[in-house]
Amino acid sequence: MLDARTIEAIADELVEAGRNRKPVPRLTARYPEMTVEDSYAVQKLWRQRNEEAGRTLVGRKIGLTSKAMQAATGITEPDYGAIFDDMVFETGCSVEWDRYTHPRVEVELAFVLKDGLKGPGCTIFDVLNATDYVVPALEILDSRIEMEGRTIVDTISDNAAMGAMVIGGRPVKPDAVDLRWVSAILYKNQTVEETGVAAGVLDHPANGVHWLANKIAAHGDSMKAGDIILAGSFTRPLWVYKGDTVHADYGPLGVVTCHFS
Repeated sequence: MLDARTIEAIADELVEAGRNRKPVPRLTARYPEMTVEDSYAVQKLWRQRNEEAGRTLVGRKIGLTSKAMQAATGITEPDYGAIFDDMVFETGCSVEWDRYTHPRVEVELAFVLKDGLKGPGCTIFDVLNATDYVVPALEILDSRIEMEGRTIVDTISDNAAMGAMVIGGRPVKPDAVDLRWVSAILYKNQTVEETGVAAGVLDHPANGVHWLANKIAAHGDSMKAGDIILAGSFTRPLWVYKGDTVHADYGPLGVVTCHFS
């Protein structure tokens, strides 16, 4: 366990790393005694610093929910992070590549809540009842910590690698389609790079959302009406570079696209 002074120092270091876009050395290499609870304490203070700077919390992301993502990172349990207002873009946008240090793209579904969700004891049925609509989304991953050798402790401290998100396609009510069978084809510069189906997210993407409600309850937190919840990726992360155009085709749910300028 880390003391409060060390947790504060790490949080401030990550705020600065995000500001100057220079990743810091891996935390677990410097603090081998660091625990998952330490990393959530770092993330909570990092979020507080950002809110004090004027950013507004608009939702949460859930990460590492699929076997594909866990295999890609060597990590075996989900994590979560904050989504701020300036992280949300709409389909067709131009995203400034230089804003990020290690940008990668994932295919996801976003749940937009009409009612709050609070654990413990939150179930998939609570999630579906509390959801206003589900919409296709791309997540843009970023990292303020060096990539090689990261563990779950590093990723949680780093706001679960949340960089930004792009919303698009056709919103649907959660009972209008079988969300397990929502599929997508991910293109980069008109070449198919990844395909996936939403059942890859904990068997049903809403399972990630009730996991989140119960997890953040242990940290004294909950979700509120209007929150956007990125439910987890069902493809591997795709590296993107300046000049790339990314296009995700969700079939009957439409498309999401963005260009990295």
